[in-house]
Amino acid sequence: MPTFFVLYKGSTDSYIEKVMISSNAEDAFLVKILLRQTRRPEIGDKFSSRHGQKGVCGLIVPQEDMPFCDSGICPDIIMNPHGYPSRMTVGKLIELLAGKAGVLDGRFHYGTAFGGSKVKDVCEDLIRYGYNYQGKDYVTSGITGQPTEGRSRDGGLRLGEMERDCLIGYGASMLLLERLMISSDAFEVDVCGQCGLLGYSGWCHYCKSSCHVSSLRIPYACKLLFQELQSMNIIPRLKLARYNE
Repeated sequence: MPTFFVLYKGSTDSYIEKVMISSNAEDAFLVKILLRQTRRPEIGDKFSSRHGQKGVCGLIVPQEDMPFCDSGICPDIIMNPHGYPSRMTVGKLIELLAGKAGVLDGRFHYGTAFGGSKVKDVCEDLIRYGYNYQGKDYVTSGITGQPTEGRSRDGGLRLGEMERDCLIGYGASMLLLERLMISSDAFEVDVCGQCGLLGYSGWCHYCKSSCHVSSLRIPYACKLLFQELQSMNIIPRLKLARYNE
């Protein structure tokens, strides 16, 4: 076997990943060397996950500018979620859930389509440690400290009457409940079932009684609207009805 000497002329250090040697009938040898480099990511670099979720790095910020959760944990990578509807990589979502639960339990999860951990079991692990069963967390901007507002600042877009009608027409009415109340400004209020007015601490100041007071969960903006209407001598009243389960 002949000896080959190949001079590497690159500017950065590299590792030899694979070497391929071939020859023809005239003993003319061909040598191909696959090199691997370890370097810091740059804007424009393309990445891909195991599930084929590929994307281009668009922004690199310092650690202190990254968003953080209530416990002070910062994410390493923030991925654009618009790739999920087009790629339909449900396995990636399951991997994120199992990865978070695995860190809490200190063990690995088997996450292929041929068996392994069930989503229900992983969700129960998250609940046991006080996390949301869907793996969701509230994060705070490391730059402004509050959610970005307005289209001009790349913030959230307004959801008006016509957008609401589109969601209801497509059968996604529960999305309105989640986005506009549960994940927004859900507020517990006491309502008197006799007069329909808002009470306080289980007591109706109009009826001077607590017999018919019930607790409801409504948006804080709705409660504020009722109080502002009362200041204008317009009294909105809520009708309570009990449905059989």
